[in-house]
Amino acid sequence: MLAEALQPLKDAIAAATESRQPLRITGHGSKDFYGGDLVGTPLSTQALNGITAYEPSGLFVSVLAGTPIGGLEALLLEQRQRLAFEPPRFGGQGTVGGMVATGLSGPSRAALGSVRDHLLGATILNGQGELLSFGGTVMKNVAGYDLSRVLAGSMGVLGLIAEVTLKVVPLPASTLTLRFDADQPEALRLMNTWAGQPLPIEATAWWDGALLVRLAGASNAVKMTAAQLGGEAIPEPGASQFWFGLRDQRDEFFASAANAVFANSDGLVRFWRLSVPSTAPELKLHGEQLVEWGGALRWVCTPLASHQVREAAAAVGGHATLYFAQDKAPGAFAPLPAPLMAIHRRLKASFDPQGVFNPGRLYADL
Repeated sequence: MLAEALQPLKDAIAAATESRQPLRITGHGSKDFYGGDLVGTPLSTQALNGITAYEPSGLFVSVLAGTPIGGLEALLLEQRQRLAFEPPRFGGQGTVGGMVATGLSGPSRAALGSVRDHLLGATILNGQGELLSFGGTVMKNVAGYDLSRVLAGSMGVLGLIAEVTLKVVPLPASTLTLRFDADQPEALRLMNTWAGQPLPIEATAWWDGALLVRLAGASNAVKMTAAQLGGEAIPEPGASQFWFGLRDQRDEFFASAANAVFANSDGLVRFWRLSVPSTAPELKLHGEQLVEWGGALRWVCTPLASHQVREAAAAVGGHATLYFAQDKAPGAFAPLPAPLMAIHRRLKASFDPQGVFNPGRLYADL
């Protein structure tokens, strides 16, 4: 079945390599807004759909790249398991291949790890149409350089992801969301104070004077922590709706940001994703901000010039990604130091020597 689905993809890659015509790897297109401009003939992974192996007791699942994330999660839920890193699903259209290629994680990333941390193995088609496999089904199978994890966040510039094996985790026995009134400096102080304590905090989010904290774990631990921290308990289903909206980037903050960016005729408003140390102070940037991951992720919608945003992030030891904008001229991802860029070029040359896969999607010269 897999070999049959892969053959048209191999043929398309062979033709593109021979003619040196670029290919744009795509699933359902839900993340077309992310990264550099779209270049090349679309090469769809939608035929690669299905679960190839699932061992609930072994806590791993192998899945083809075109499989919708929602379908995978429905299967896991039957066994009371989940993807710990809560990838955004973008209205149910996100696919597993796109999830790995973009490396995007949701609210629980700071506590439970990223896509890369849960990627056990992968199979890809390289620029010669060769099928390459890396990793395995358990962490101890990984020895030397774990090349499967290089794919997380690579934006498809190294090859077409055909299949991945992911670590899964059990659902928590209990969850509870607490709300605190706090300005951003106070919210950052609280999150960093709690981070130094053995508390079952799985996700945090601050916006517009409210800090929400999701506790998850054993029932007694959740109850004791709630009593210790105080705050206002948010009843279900309202709590789950909030975290789902934040995870899938369809809540009020993201909707407002999208409207500000795309309704602005001059294209000067941009939406940024800043990765900074969790201990970084409030960033005095003009515009709306939302803070996640205990302070380590700052979303900013602002008309400020790109160099101002990137300099502000760099000043506290972080970096800024242009998440979506009308004008992507500043580049989606923060420029790399020359030694790191040289490593990226060597990887690209090794996997895709003719440069046919997703040119410019990660960096302009890749």
